[in-house]
Amino acid sequence: LTKVGVYALVRTFTLLFTQEVPFTHNLILLLSALTMVTGVLGAVAQWEMRRLLSFHIISQVGYMTLGLGLYSPLALAGAIIHMIHNILAKSNLFLVSGVIQQLRGSTELSRLGGLSRSAPGLSLLFLVSALALAGIPPLPGFWSKFLLIWAALKQESYLLAATALAVGLLTLLSMTKIWGKAFWGTPHEEGPQDGERHLPTGARVSFFLPMTTLALLSVTMGLLAQPLFSLALRAAEQLLNPGGYILAVLGGGG
Repeated sequence: LTKVGVYALVRTFTLLFTQEVPFTHNLILLLSALTMVTGVLGAVAQWEMRRLLSFHIISQVGYMTLGLGLYSPLALAGAIIHMIHNILAKSNLFLVSGVIQQLRGSTELSRLGGLSRSAPGLSLLFLVSALALAGIPPLPGFWSKFLLIWAALKQESYLLAATALAVGLLTLLSMTKIWGKAFWGTPHEEGPQDGERHLPTGARVSFFLPMTTLALLSVTMGLLAQPLFSLALRAAEQLLNPGGYILAVLGGGG
């Protein structure tokens, strides 16, 4: 749903509000940097898994609007890839947190621990999506952030590039906190310790099939980075030259 909002912003500021680009897009850049920083700092401060992930929604939207603010084919291509990647990775992380809630009755990091031993499959699914969100190669989060930072450097927006890099490092730090507390930590003495064995067979299938699908799609995106970039670049160029889109929507008048 948040990506629908970003899509609406992209369409609005490439179709309607294009008269004062230096003003509007510099404002978008400022808001994007603030969004990234405040979102990730809020995430780092959290000790409940779902609240932590929710703050990351804010910071990741900042990356997407950063591409809009930079307003170049390269930057918009990075924003498009980041939107698609984030849909997969963030959805999967929330699904993982839901299964953890079913297994342990809580998503407070202080009440979890030992999931890497009791639920190794769940741990792997979390790890794939968490590393993608943090931007670790060759997962798609790395490629989208690479494009955005590259676009910022090409425009000599060094502070924005540094901000994007720093937010990426803080994202990795917060994912490491979840991993260390929930998956590597000592199991909480009051909670069940048997991990996936507490889920009925039918529940395991219904829970793990969508999570596995999303994880595989994320890995596939990372491995197919070149054709994905080519497609996103074509879309970005059409955004900056919307004549064909306008003709397709409004018709040729014939």
